[in-house]
Amino acid sequence: MIRGSAQKLNLVAGLIRGRKVEEALNILKFSPKGMATDVYKVLASAVANAENNHNLDVDALVVAEASVGKSITMKRFATRARGRSTRIEKPFSRLRVVVREQEEA
Repeated sequence: MIRGSAQKLNLVAGLIRGRKVEEALNILKFSPKGMATDVYKVLASAVANAENNHNLDVDALVVAEASVGKSITMKRFATRARGRSTRIEKPFSRLRVVVREQEEA
């Protein structure tokens, strides 16, 4: 779960879909988008899990899937003029990153 809209997160996830892990990490590290840091952490965690839990070669990993979905929305209220109030919605998103080992052709 990542604090931010699914639309903004999907823009960043689209940058890394289908790329090699090393290239994807470099793209995320130097991306000006705010969501890039959260996606970087998720991808780095997926790579560490693939290496330690499944004994996969890190150099041959490819981002096979990067899917984004909506999650909960926190509702807050802000005071406005003349005794009124406005609802503020703070969305959360889900991010799923799948890495696979690709055979070299």
